[in-house]
Amino acid sequence: MKSWRQAMRDGLISGSIASVLSTIVLSARGEQEEGTPYAPTNAISHWFFGDHAFYRNGRTLRYTGTGYAIHHASSTLWAVVYERWFGERADRRDLPTALTGGAAVAAMACFTDYHLTPRRLHPGYEKRLSSASLFLVYAAFGAGLVVRGLTTSPARTYR
Repeated sequence: MKSWRQAMRDGLISGSIASVLSTIVLSARGEQEEGTPYAPTNAISHWFFGDHAFYRNGRTLRYTGTGYAIHHASSTLWAVVYERWFGERADRRDLPTALTGGAAVAAMACFTDYHLTPRRLHPGYEKRLSSASLFLVYAAFGAGLVVRGLTTSPARTYR
């Protein structure tokens, strides 16, 4: 198992990848379902700007930038958990364990987002996207967690 220090270092990379991939899906599904790629990301900013953030459609630094920053920070936090528990196996190219770990951490993130946190701290994009789209967002997030470990060279030794 990786040390927390190494998990944090690697989590910065895998969290960034997972954040970008899941944001691509958020944007694509937002465009398809709401006619704007920015609405789902804007909705995340309700943490700071209240419920009216759910209804912002355009790209702005205030809503889109803040929403993405929150999403990216959350992705990085969950990536550290992934790296701690499954990152060493991904570094060793254990694809089944890496993918299972990505799916498990994405499921934990989803469960935490919608069942353990107060409604005020839900992601917000559920207000703009269907359940099927939410599944795709979390699937992309889980897949993104796996990429760093499977693409870095060569496998490291951990103590």
